[in-house]
Amino acid sequence: MTLQYRTARPGDRPAMEALDGSFRTDTVFEVTRSEGGFAVREVPVDPPLHKVFPPDEDDGDHPDGGGADAEDARTFVALDGGVLCGFAAVGYASWNRRLTIEDIEVAPGHRGRGIGRALMDLAAGFARERGAAHLWLEVSSVNAPAVHAYRRMGFTLCGLDTALYDGTPAAGERALFMSRPCD
Repeated sequence: MTLQYRTARPGDRPAMEALDGSFRTDTVFEVTRSEGGFAVREVPVDPPLHKVFPPDEDDGDHPDGGGADAEDARTFVALDGGVLCGFAAVGYASWNRRLTIEDIEVAPGHRGRGIGRALMDLAAGFARERGAAHLWLEVSSVNAPAVHAYRRMGFTLCGLDTALYDGTPAAGERALFMSRPCD
């Protein structure tokens, strides 16, 4: 099996939308409030959690080469034998020199093979081209596998939002914000 990476093409969109982004975990990150701020700690869950994300609503601005700011957006794809097995969609904002990882997914059967890291490396290269100071992303507090992967890629917790998911199917989860400096 030969892995290939490239910028997404319009014909890749159906395969990206069909990619299974679900995950299983036996730990989650619990966010607690105190008078002095917030605490984040990893706690076990029993039974293990299986999270399936609902389909994204198409707002036309997904950074896949379309939308208003296409020159500051990219989507990179990973292909295994010509079959799409992962992607990373990113967008750059010049006002704060931030490259936002809008979405990154790797098919379950392809996880643990460095595909997410390779996609993140492509995103970092695009960030350097744009003059970004840092990469930034948001991840749910229940997605412990992703948090661990992002930490291995050099990301650290830089903030959180306890209400971002209110009114959505993810109500009760907390948004964790992570960043890393551009290499």
